Amino acid sequence: MILRLPELTLRPWSIADVDAVARHANDRDIWINLRDRFPHPYTRADAEMWLTHATQYPESSFAIEVEGEAVGGLSLEPMRDVECITAEMGYWLGRPHWGRGIATAAVLAATGHAFERLGLERVEAGVFEWNTASQRVLIKAGYTFEGRLRRRIVKDQRIGDVLMYARIRDAVG
Repeated sequence: MILRLPELTLRPWSIADVDAVARHANDRDIWINLRDRFPHPYTRADAEMWLTHATQYPESSFAIEVEGEAVGGLSLEPMRDVECITAEMGYWLGRPHWGRGIATAAVLAATGHAFERLGLERVEAGVFEWNTASQRVLIKAGYTFEGRLRRRIVKDQRIGDVLMYARIRDAVG
């Protein structure tokens, strides 16, 4: 999928994104809001390893491109078994692009893709309780707060809650 909006392009990853990913992802303020599989510091070797993986999933792992450069990422991880109609969404954006509506536009585009192209019924995102910016992104993208999972995570030696947001395919008929 390639989706071009005025402010961004959501496209499959390329190995050529390695330098941009290493530069934008190496930020503690991004790392503190993501799972530990997203390393810090974030090196060029980490970017190479990630891109080798991400390029294998062009329908569910996307670069957020602004002005010709990959400045963030978004992925949809389909669930299995009886939850196969659901995907978990995760995303990050390089600091120079915060506060410009880019993350919201990317979430909206990927959610549409999940419903229209992947045939999903539900997209959900768990947000660490201290990540108020991501909470605002999801609300602006039409996601609904569904609940608080208390004391679910530990990040940087801090135990915290996860706030669950979801968007459901619009009911027809």
